[in-house]
Amino acid sequence: MLFALVCAASTLSAASASAVLLPNRRAGAATKVLIGNDDGWAEGNVRAFYSTLKEGGWDAIISAPTENKSGTGSSSTTPTPLTSEGQYGTIPKGAAAIGVDSADDHIWYVNAYPVDGIKFGLSNLTKSLFSGNPTLVATGPNVGSNLGVETLFSGTVGIPAVAFSGADETRKSYKDLKDGDVSSIYAEGAVKFLSALVDAGAPYLPANVILNVNFPKAGDGTDCKSAKDFKFVQSRVYWHLSLPIDVETCDNGGVLPTESSVVGTDGCYVSVSAMKTSNKLDASKPDQSTVNNKLAGILTCLP
Repeated sequence: MLFALVCAASTLSAASASAVLLPNRRAGAATKVLIGNDDGWAEGNVRAFYSTLKEGGWDAIISAPTENKSGTGSSSTTPTPLTSEGQYGTIPKGAAAIGVDSADDHIWYVNAYPVDGIKFGLSNLTKSLFSGNPTLVATGPNVGSNLGVETLFSGTVGIPAVAFSGADETRKSYKDLKDGDVSSIYAEGAVKFLSALVDAGAPYLPANVILNVNFPKAGDGTDCKSAKDFKFVQSRVYWHLSLPIDVETCDNGGVLPTESSVVGTDGCYVSVSAMKTSNKLDASKPDQSTVNNKLAGILTCLP
């Protein structure tokens, strides 16, 4: 698909953390998504995801760090003015701690950690741009697989949340996005997944449960030439001693496959794990069952 890329220019309209001027606009009936990530606000994957959502009629906001902050986990700090240029030269040195892209008031940077971007989005941006909480919080698609428990969802209690990651580790600016590239394939796959979740009706997820979704490598030379090739499989985060403690599906005897085994299977399989927000451990069997029922129209089995 042809991306209607936002923020074609790198000019920014910066605002301080203490005096952020937010647009006073009431959003329409579109499904509302707050997007965060740990790869930086100008990374190609997150911008492709944002553009694909907007083109599909969703209402979306990006609230993400000024630079790649992968591996910082749940770290948090007070945003500070920039002491050097922001990611890919998109923010000038000395810019304010929090700022908005002059071309799109739904794209914001927060010069702190990924969690701080989510917190600012929920406490400020969604209140102004959405007139309330988002329908969903989504992160990514992360550059590189996230086959584990590092998520950015501090402060999202009560709001359904999904973390997306893609095994392709190529980093690029949103300015370098091209029609049909890996970022667009992941973006379309993520929107396809969210559409299935939303179409299943509220409540979208069990209370205190989030989803971790990992895409395999995509693009030329892979089994995933387009988002149509993605096959979603329910999985678990942690390996265990093959005890029958999981939801029974796909004749698995109550043992779900691990994320790595799903993504590592030939044929373009995507892992979908339900996790507890309290401790990032695998969700209970009843909660796994609820997720399985919700996503029945999109889930499949490994060969």
